[in-house]
Amino acid sequence: MELSSLVRKSDYEWWIPQTGAMRVPGVIYGSAALVRAMDEKVREQVVNVAMLPGIQRASYAMPDAHWGYGFAIGGVAAFDPDDGGIVSAGGVGFDISCGVRTLRTGLVAESVEPVKRELAHELSRRVPAGVGSHGRIHLEEAGLEAMLEGGARWAVQCGYGIEADLGRVEEHGCMAGAVASAVSFKARHRQQDEMGTLGSGNHYLEVQRVAEVYDGDVAQAFGVAVNDVVVSIHCGSRGLGHQIGTEFLKEMAMAARGFGITLPDRELACAPVESELGRRYLGAMRAGINCALANRQIITHLVRHAFTTVLPQATLTLLYDVSHNTCKLESHICNGAAKPVFVHRKGATRALGPGHPDLPDGVRAIGQPVLIGGTMGTASYILVGTADSERLSFSSSCHGAGRAMSRHQALRTWKGRQVIDELAGRGIIVKSPSSRGVAEEAPGAYKDVDAVVEAADAAGLSRRVAKLVPLVCVKG
Repeated sequence: MELSSLVRKSDYEWWIPQTGAMRVPGVIYGSAALVRAMDEKVREQVVNVAMLPGIQRASYAMPDAHWGYGFAIGGVAAFDPDDGGIVSAGGVGFDISCGVRTLRTGLVAESVEPVKRELAHELSRRVPAGVGSHGRIHLEEAGLEAMLEGGARWAVQCGYGIEADLGRVEEHGCMAGAVASAVSFKARHRQQDEMGTLGSGNHYLEVQRVAEVYDGDVAQAFGVAVNDVVVSIHCGSRGLGHQIGTEFLKEMAMAARGFGITLPDRELACAPVESELGRRYLGAMRAGINCALANRQIITHLVRHAFTTVLPQATLTLLYDVSHNTCKLESHICNGAAKPVFVHRKGATRALGPGHPDLPDGVRAIGQPVLIGGTMGTASYILVGTADSERLSFSSSCHGAGRAMSRHQALRTWKGRQVIDELAGRGIIVKSPSSRGVAEEAPGAYKDVDAVVEAADAAGLSRRVAKLVPLVCVKG
């Protein structure tokens, strides 16, 4: 991206002035190097989002932003329903509520190393991964409806986890306002046998070591210290979420003209929040969030059983579970007053600051854990929300490294076996059913996650707490 087309507000904040049909300015967060490396399409998509009805304050892009469908991945925007605000399926994305859940194990790296291969085998055996992967759970219509409206709470009631887990999940494990009947038969059918599975793409299950701590007080409050072993689960709503996104994008694109909405890009298909279509999408999308929360809860249960088999002394407790493809009704300051707005975060993580009433008691005084995923051979991070992030980005931060090259380009550059062998040489065990999938997700296909996290910290979006490096990765 040409920096000359932007107004530099600080070393980590760049503005696109409001011109033409833009209703608000655009704001891109990142170092000069990160922003320069972004595709010019990111700038175009930030500008296009700024043209949508009812948008408030600005159209934002996080430091890991890259070209997406309609919205840039890493895009954040909030819409006021009282000002004709819209909801956009493209502003949420296809993998609804894709997110990261991190578990503490009570173990240190030295206790895991001798049984690392056995643990990798047991985890890959119990947690299915890959395109079209099916689990051992089959849901009929009644079960699907209960899952879609109950989320992780439904999973715990079915025996997949414990009540204490729910206190460390966004929305306490269940997204209110979900409407199972708004989810098509085809979408529900795709999910009948996919609960408790990782899927493909950049999704993973990793055993990680805490390599570095940046804020000792917050790390202690979160229950992590250098050399501790944690487990991170990165996945979403599988085929159900993709089907919801596909169906509503088509319907919204066809309906836009009837709502009097001029779309700068067909991929920004949307509907007024207060319309029948908008409300129906919100009901289905919230059901998709519950699907993802239930899925990560079931995988947590399977991971606990794997550890019990290999390392029975482990005690897996939930640090936090965050989503990064959602639209949520939240209260934010717009034009000097708090008002309810629909915040779209596509490839962006909520980062509530200290004292926020939506945070659980255990972390409310400190701020929300912000979990940032890496890719197999790179680091992941634990950050914490800041008081400034409300003003800067509707309490939002980055969600990962962000792709630096397409999957096709990655396939031309690496072979899956080559990546697995290189990582094994560094002591990282990768288990995957797909050599192609490993090549597509090679660490070099992504931006430097250290630079992305440093930019989020420097910009004030979230603050670094701890760095995690992989020991074992189960990859789709």
